[in-house]
Amino acid sequence: MHKQIFVNLPVKDLSRSREFWSSLGYSFDSKFSSDKAACVIFGESILVMLLEEELFASFAHKPVCDAQERVEVLHAVSCDSREHVDTLIAKARAAGATVPDEAEDHGFMYAQGFYDLDGHGWNCCAWATETACQ
Repeated sequence: MHKQIFVNLPVKDLSRSREFWSSLGYSFDSKFSSDKAACVIFGESILVMLLEEELFASFAHKPVCDAQERVEVLHAVSCDSREHVDTLIAKARAAGATVPDEAEDHGFMYAQGFYDLDGHGWNCCAWATETACQ
């Protein structure tokens, strides 16, 4: 089995992206960060690499998608509670994220999403039971 996942994302302005994720309460792993990359710690084994577009393109070997115009993937992150979802969305909105929809309560799941400064989509989900996604 895999021990970690690194999600790699292109960003236009690394310092602005660092400020955005810091304002949401996330910290960074300095051993995977540099002047062209920042490693956001989402969890013990979940890391998001913010890479300046030029660096990202050097790994991708294909044209980089403009996430402001197209969607390639939506990232879903688990939250501890409805309040956690609401707090994260409020912080994201205050930091400049686009929040396209109101929160949805499906009974088994409470969720709301946002697009970060570079247009990458994030869904924040709280499950009605702790075992729903384990």
